[in-house]
Amino acid sequence: MMIFNSLKKKISWRVRNFYSTIIAKYSSQILFWSTRSPRRSSFYYFAFSNKFDREHYSVLKAKLAHINKDDNSLSFDATLRRNIHRLEKGLTTMPLRNSFAKDYIEETVSSYEFMLKSSADFKTVKWARDVLSKYFSIVEQTSSVVKANKKFLDLEGSFKFHDTGTVPSLPFARKDSVLSDISYEQFNKLCMQRRSIRWYTQEKVPHELIDKALSATLYSPSACNRQPFRFVIIEDPEMLKVAANLPMGTSTFSHNIPMMAILIGDLSAYSDERDRHIIYIDGGLAAMSFMFALETLGLSSCPINWPDVEYREKSLDKFLQLSPFERCVMFISIGFPLEDGQIPFSQKKSINTILSKI
Repeated sequence: MMIFNSLKKKISWRVRNFYSTIIAKYSSQILFWSTRSPRRSSFYYFAFSNKFDREHYSVLKAKLAHINKDDNSLSFDATLRRNIHRLEKGLTTMPLRNSFAKDYIEETVSSYEFMLKSSADFKTVKWARDVLSKYFSIVEQTSSVVKANKKFLDLEGSFKFHDTGTVPSLPFARKDSVLSDISYEQFNKLCMQRRSIRWYTQEKVPHELIDKALSATLYSPSACNRQPFRFVIIEDPEMLKVAANLPMGTSTFSHNIPMMAILIGDLSAYSDERDRHIIYIDGGLAAMSFMFALETLGLSSCPINWPDVEYREKSLDKFLQLSPFERCVMFISIGFPLEDGQIPFSQKKSINTILSKI
């Protein structure tokens, strides 16, 4: 066995060495050939590079988990959120249609049933219940609608809703929106105030402030309201020593970070490869709201990039025990700012360098 393993290692080394030699010698020719079509580009990453292996693996594991409705995935939650959001859009169509959602209403009620039985977030279940009730009261009673409505009404008798609240969780007119009194000038000052802060006092960050910031964060836009992310908050000193050194670019200030947030995206919210980037879009939108909210509470932060580096990915997987379909979006250091701490000027671009008018 030892001889076999030694031979296997030698062969593996020789194969890798052969590939490295070929790529080094003919790199430009290989790249030229590979960029002639998307399919050739895929072959390049199959034959000559493993840079996309983790993404492919995560996307496929997520797709399987979503299709199989794995309990440890976001499949039911994301399906319910997406479909209820689709119903809401139908309910806000002008003029109002009397027939829509026939192709997914049964799936929606099934997801609603699962979320009821799994003791899901009460507000989410109430929102789904209110929207479904409104939908069934106005649409044409086709066979699929009648079947779904019967199942929905049966569930009403199976589960007790103790405090459903007096205000229904339904679409509303713009004139009834909650309006702020923040002016553009005030908001612009907040944007200028929010800078990447790397130097903090060692004052303990109260959890109630983080909860407030996250409460505001959840109003960030999200594709079909799926919100495919979670925040991992770390403040234990020993855990911080590990977490603060997992990403790149923290070596000069990792010792000074009193709290770290790790934003994790969950690909199991989706059943199709086309949606694989949404965790980064929705996660980025949420992160910006989170950092703005922190500033209003006297806290500062620094978003920390998380490039796809395999050994760092493995370290994070082990540290947080991530599922194969969970991917890190970014790290965010948090703390009360050190008043004398220095901040890079970081000149931003001019408007005319980012604007194209058509």
